[in-house]
Amino acid sequence: MDTGSESAEAPAIFLAAVERMRSADTRGELTVREIPAPGRIAPWSYAVAADVGSPEHGRDSDRGTGRFILMHDPEEPEAWGGAFRVVTFTQATQDLDIAPDPMLPEVTWSWLLEALDQRDAGYHSASGTATRVLSTGFGELAEQGEGAQLELRASWTPTSHDIERHLAAWCDLVCASAGMPLQPGAISLDARRLQR
Repeated sequence: MDTGSESAEAPAIFLAAVERMRSADTRGELTVREIPAPGRIAPWSYAVAADVGSPEHGRDSDRGTGRFILMHDPEEPEAWGGAFRVVTFTQATQDLDIAPDPMLPEVTWSWLLEALDQRDAGYHSASGTATRVLSTGFGELAEQGEGAQLELRASWTPTSHDIERHLAAWCDLVCASAGMPLQPGAISLDARRLQR
């Protein structure tokens, strides 16, 4: 846990939020672990990483990965509109048939909002960017051939202290981005592609 540049003890409300994150119901398809939070972004912050499956030690999953950072500032910065702010990054490999679809970034953003709503994770001031990366290997990387990835950087302000709901919703997004159902019983991205 990062206490930032402050030498004072972390506020009880922040410590309680961290404990709620540690006890969050995350998906079985993911490996979730604590990571060092970036310094100097807030007086207090806490971060976790999630990977689809069980990646090799020290590596992100090739299928899907991400970071979830909870920031706390008792001063309630005007841009946040509250004392907490969530900042996330999600990256997932995409099927080459799906990646060029111009609707993919918009659909991915909608998955995040849908996941937050389904988990009853109240929020406001959501913002983000979705980026499609298409690549072709050359020279010594030619054997990698063509590949595609989707990245979503997003942030929002929670409207309650149920931070575990926000973490669970983000875990749903990581899974959906990797082609799994957003929620149990839903149709996966791969299945949607096959229905076309």
